[in-house]
Amino acid sequence: MKNILIFGLKLAVILIGVFIAHLFLLNTFALPLFAHYLVQAYVLNYFLAFGIYLFIYNFKEVLKYQIGFIFIGGSFIKFFIFFVFFYPHYKADGIISKAEFAAFFIPYLICLVAETLKIIKVLKALEYKTPEP
Repeated sequence: MKNILIFGLKLAVILIGVFIAHLFLLNTFALPLFAHYLVQAYVLNYFLAFGIYLFIYNFKEVLKYQIGFIFIGGSFIKFFIFFVFFYPHYKADGIISKAEFAAFFIPYLICLVAETLKIIKVLKALEYKTPEP
């Protein structure tokens, strides 16, 4: 349980830091700060990443040979949600601007890297039958 809470807290801190930097850059370039579902993209990516990690962590022993497929399935779910909820709004004017692209894919990329690094630790712990660091 401790590992799950630490991952959730670290991911939240990282995303909050990136979110603040994202807002700073938008402000620097005189772009609207909270447009393009920016807050929703960060929150949604956080919960999806945390949920996927939580699922993998809780079922790591039972599904240890399927973890890679579950991880890829989680990425598929994220893209599905993007295309159902975000893409129609981004494409409504016929183009997807750089700001719209960044609004979803910056938090997506941060979460993907964090998930990947954490799941690598889970897999290594399974391989060597040691407690996860």
